[in-house]
Amino acid sequence: MKKLQAFLILALFSLSCSMGQIIPMGPTATPVPTETLTFTPLPTATPVTPTLTFTPTPTLIGFKTITPTPTITDTPLASETPTQVVLDTLTPTVQMDGFLFVNVSVNEFYKGAICEPSTVRISAQLVSQTDIKYVLLFARFKSLTSERASKWTNIPMQTIGAGTYYHDLSSDQMLEDAFFQTSWVEFQVVSTTESGREIGRTAIFKERIKMLACVPTATPTSATVKP
Repeated sequence: MKKLQAFLILALFSLSCSMGQIIPMGPTATPVPTETLTFTPLPTATPVTPTLTFTPTPTLIGFKTITPTPTITDTPLASETPTQVVLDTLTPTVQMDGFLFVNVSVNEFYKGAICEPSTVRISAQLVSQTDIKYVLLFARFKSLTSERASKWTNIPMQTIGAGTYYHDLSSDQMLEDAFFQTSWVEFQVVSTTESGREIGRTAIFKERIKMLACVPTATPTSATVKP
């Protein structure tokens, strides 16, 4: 009996060996990859500074920077030339029909012929001389404190050429001179043709010229001087 068991075991062992050569043992196992630990550095707090690129500036040899020289303006000293009298140009905002300008030599003059200045020169220039024959000055006294005024005085003006006319006016040339000691002198300039047709007319200039009373200072004489 024991021999039979041993024989069966041997037979089974031989059969299994022969079948192992024919029947595959199963799929070949794929090897599992081994994990590799790679060290990654942590970011640092140090900022990355960009590289600055500088363009070199060429050095000019022998070149001098020009230093601005201050301009010295000569201040004139007292001139020996006599002071020129500047006329007062009247430029009213009212009408100046036919005239470029009107001038007065002074703004105040004295009544009569003793105190100076005793006259005022009034001059005017025409826009055009075409058809102009006469340039007339109209003047009157006007009270400083009331509406009282004298009659108008009509005086022809003289020409100096180039359409410019003038007249030296004094108080004794005007009507009703005896009734005014201190007053305004109002005036107006008119241009006409030979037949009297009006070409140009200025406004009435008011409170531009003042006439003052003349109070002469007494001059001592030998009769009034005591030893």
